[in-house]
Amino acid sequence: MRRVRAILGLEVASVSAERIVDAWMQHPSRGMLAHPMFAPLRQWTGQSIPTELPLELTIAALDAGPIAHALVSAWWGPHGAIVTNDEVAAIVRAAPQRFTGIASVDLARPMDAVRELRRCVRELGFRGLRVLPWLWRLPPNDRHYYPLFAECIELGIPFCLQVGHTGPLAPSEPGRPIPYLDEVALDFPELVIVAGHIGFPWTLEMISLCRKYPNVHIDTSAYKPSRYPPELVEYMRGSGRKKVLFGTNYPMLMPRDCVAELDALALDSDARRRFLHDNAVAVFGLATA
Repeated sequence: MRRVRAILGLEVASVSAERIVDAWMQHPSRGMLAHPMFAPLRQWTGQSIPTELPLELTIAALDAGPIAHALVSAWWGPHGAIVTNDEVAAIVRAAPQRFTGIASVDLARPMDAVRELRRCVRELGFRGLRVLPWLWRLPPNDRHYYPLFAECIELGIPFCLQVGHTGPLAPSEPGRPIPYLDEVALDFPELVIVAGHIGFPWTLEMISLCRKYPNVHIDTSAYKPSRYPPELVEYMRGSGRKKVLFGTNYPMLMPRDCVAELDALALDSDARRRFLHDNAVAVFGLATA
């Protein structure tokens, strides 16, 4: 356990008066940690990822951030669940003040997916749906998504996805905001969308969609603040202060490393509070954050 704490850099916890919400993280299962598709991410970050990650260490990583509350996501791909919704529900039950669940579903079986999403929201208390277009190799304007978009609207939850290039070795094209996400926002103006991972190298496309559509948002997961594109930082300081949510993509990035670089963004107090807390609370309808 001490070795894993050292790997994750959790020896000393910081203290902050800010209440920070992490809009995108996951507590990985053993299978997810070992999955070969994540090998490039381990190479990029230089991290030696353990074969198993106890929940207490994930909570310690949040404490070291410090992160008050986190949206913890299930994962589902074409070959089945990687982190199941019930595994996520168990995490939330273990620490309900720290976590809110985000569902994932089998995109290949749309009606089963709709029923599972209803179960996750109505019975498990989840507050969003996340699907990764690169994992399915289907852009979000594909017909398989559309029943889920309608159900997200009926359930009053956001649809979350990855935009931009892929870290894992998979085609990046499904993550391009225009035309794919643009068409979704046109067809479903009531759908609240949270586009994770900034959208690089198409960040300007992503910002343009946020300006165009009231219900489209960006989260900054998978990027430390030092790597945010200048155009995004300028948007966050000005008209986009209600549109951008803080995220880490833990365990790819450690929360403490991301939080340590926030001051360099030079956000005013209002923009900083909205980015770190208020926007996520509003978008996900969080009561305990």
